[in-house]
Amino acid sequence: MSRIGRLPVPIPDGVTCDVRGTRLKVKGPKGSLEREFLPRMTLTVEDKEICVARRSEAREDRATHGLTRALIQNMVLGVTQGFEKTLLIEGVGYRASLQGKNLNLALGFSHPVTIEPPEGIAFAVENPQTIKVSGIDKELVGQVAANIRALRKPEPYKGKGVRYANEYVRRKVGKAGAK
Repeated sequence: MSRIGRLPVPIPDGVTCDVRGTRLKVKGPKGSLEREFLPRMTLTVEDKEICVARRSEAREDRATHGLTRALIQNMVLGVTQGFEKTLLIEGVGYRASLQGKNLNLALGFSHPVTIEPPEGIAFAVENPQTIKVSGIDKELVGQVAANIRALRKPEPYKGKGVRYANEYVRRKVGKAGAK
């Protein structure tokens, strides 16, 4: 049995869960999320807990048991606390600013890059070198942050580019001077 999958997901106060077949809808103080799960899993709500059970011991069922439970846990955490990713910008002239809800980035290109947030995502710029991407859907927050980072990945010689706040950029030594 999956060690993660067998754990029930506790439902905090103020959160409602509606299970209809393989569709789960979670509503909380920050918003609501809805997701369709594989029919291999059985979802049940019992006294403030969501339990995930697999229908058989087939390889595919065992592989998705823990995943299904983790996705449900992320949905519950998202509607109660939300998720956030912090990006840091390094480089001379590299900066970020907000224009309404849109994020404007100057990343050394000949033009500024404007990013429009998808529904459910909010950008915050604390200073010109720090961007915070927040929302209730963990998958969407991570994808938007990865898309911003992909615009100018950190390079190993000077460390210029966009990186995650907890990311370590391994630096390389430059060319040796002429002798």
